[in-house]
Order: sequence, then structure tokens, then C-alpha cells
Amino acid sequence: MTKSEKKFDFTKGYDELEEIVKDFESRELDLEKDLPKFEQGLKLAGQLQERLKEIENTVQEIEKTYS
Repeated sequence: MTKSEKKFDFTKGYDELEEIVKDFESRELDLEKDLPKFEQGLKLAGQLQERLKEIENTVQEIEKTYS
């Protein structure tokens, strides 16, 4: 992995997604204004899911190594 290819920061992404959700839950939505934020939330959810799968695979490899 090169310097420009950083791993997705799970905690930072989760916190950002949580803020988007809280914002949407706390007020009336403006579809035109909030569409980019909605898109960002979906993008973050996908990245979180992908990173979680990577972490799960690493845990399984560690378990196989030491079982």
C-alpha cells in the first residue's frame, strides 16, 4: 500500500455517519439540500461495511493461526 492509499478509518467514518443520522432525525428534511448528505451517508455505510469485512477476515486468520 502506498502512502496515498490509506486505510479507511472505521471510527472516524462511523462518527461521521452517526452525525449525519442525528442531523436527519432532529429536523425536517429538505430533499434538495440534504441529498448530498444522504449520498455521503450511503457512501460511508458502504465503506464501513467493507472495512468491517476486512477486520473480520483478519480476526479469522489470527484465530486459524493460533487454534
